[in-house]
Amino acid sequence: MAETSLSSRPASAAKPRFETADPATGTPGRSYEGHSRDEALAVARSVRAAFAAWRAMPIGERARLMREAARVLRRRQAEFAELMTAEMGKLLADGRGEVEKCAFNCDYFAEHAEAFLRPRPVDLDGPKAFVTFNPIGTVLAVMPWNFPFWQVFRFAAPTLMAGNTAVLKHASNVPGCALAIESVFREAGFPDDVFRTLLVPSADVKSLIDDASIAAVTLTGSVEAGRQVAAAAGAALKKSVLELGGSDAYLILEDADIAQAARVCAAARMVNGGQSCIAGKRFVAVRPVREAFERALAAEMATYVMGDPRDPVTKLGPMESVKARDRIHDQVRRSVERGARLLTGGTVPDRPGAWYPPTVLAGVRPGMAVYDEEVFGPVAAVVEAEDEADAIRIANGARFGLGSGVLTRDPARGERIAAEMLEAGLSFVNGNVRSDPRLPFGGIKESGYGRECSEFGIREFVNIKSVVVHP
Repeated sequence: MAETSLSSRPASAAKPRFETADPATGTPGRSYEGHSRDEALAVARSVRAAFAAWRAMPIGERARLMREAARVLRRRQAEFAELMTAEMGKLLADGRGEVEKCAFNCDYFAEHAEAFLRPRPVDLDGPKAFVTFNPIGTVLAVMPWNFPFWQVFRFAAPTLMAGNTAVLKHASNVPGCALAIESVFREAGFPDDVFRTLLVPSADVKSLIDDASIAAVTLTGSVEAGRQVAAAAGAALKKSVLELGGSDAYLILEDADIAQAARVCAAARMVNGGQSCIAGKRFVAVRPVREAFERALAAEMATYVMGDPRDPVTKLGPMESVKARDRIHDQVRRSVERGARLLTGGTVPDRPGAWYPPTVLAGVRPGMAVYDEEVFGPVAAVVEAEDEADAIRIANGARFGLGSGVLTRDPARGERIAAEMLEAGLSFVNGNVRSDPRLPFGGIKESGYGRECSEFGIREFVNIKSVVVHP
């Protein structure tokens, strides 16, 4: 997702340019001039300078501005959805939904932030004691392209409501989205420099982290990008939150409704054309229902017909780039060479653009690319398990731990497995995993650490301070 190299570039390097291309056709789009490193650092320092006044603003006034940001998002919904389609190929209908989700998120934190951050009394059987949640400064966000508005607002709304200021370094293929997000806060009436977008390459991220203007960093992206950002933040002794890759496993148990399971699993796999960290990727079916599930899943996946992302009936648009398409096709090819069975898809279409059909592989085992690696596209891998215990073992054996699912006719059984047995930050029963402002979002293992959303997310970038007052 996010670029992975934080290797520095010469300080004297010319301003970078950011070129866009339509993933559906491959035709060039708009070009944007970026910031030099010195310009980027100057902006970050201006954002840090704006922190004092912003944190002093009453939270009710911050909430008023955040609600206005939600209104701006809804007013410009069609414009922003088209921008996402043009830059990264998102279905226009999905883009509209993404903008509304961002608006809901702004409204949610505008309503609840004060309660989430209210001082908590502590009984020390004597002196007055309480815990406060104070802002820490300027947070740098390094964000990916796949949900170019939601990923940013997921971090920005709670961060700004907590009284922090924010700097965004977005993915290089969505510069228009990055600038549009800054314009939302400006149009909503936020003070200058409370939220700024920087158009810089990944090579400049370390310089930003090292600078005294930045208090903390949050990244959504690849595991390698997470390692580099975590190393840079750790060396500077700055807090980081990482939301990285996933290889989400869905367990299909012997008592599952197979038709329903196939619908849920296909929807889970095809979120954003399969380009989602929380998209279902490995479908672990117990032996008695494995064959029936394979047939049903292949049939359900085949209904996701490739088409114009601007057509409201289209269910599968292009991938974000030809390079990304070629990467997943190589994963499919290598898996088939090792014995995986191709049930549907798996062929690169002879047409311009970053197209790849819905693909299902069966007989998937360890040692195959679609088992061991994150597959960031419309490719589902079916893995056979002996029974429930074996399915749980397979699910937990991954190096990732972001999302997971259980398909069963027994909700109590599914709840027990989801709540107690699966090693993941999110576990859903009889439904596909999704993020929601009201639920904490994040993973374990190589899926990262820290949480976004909910009361847990807003407290990631605050100083949790103990205060004791003796009479």
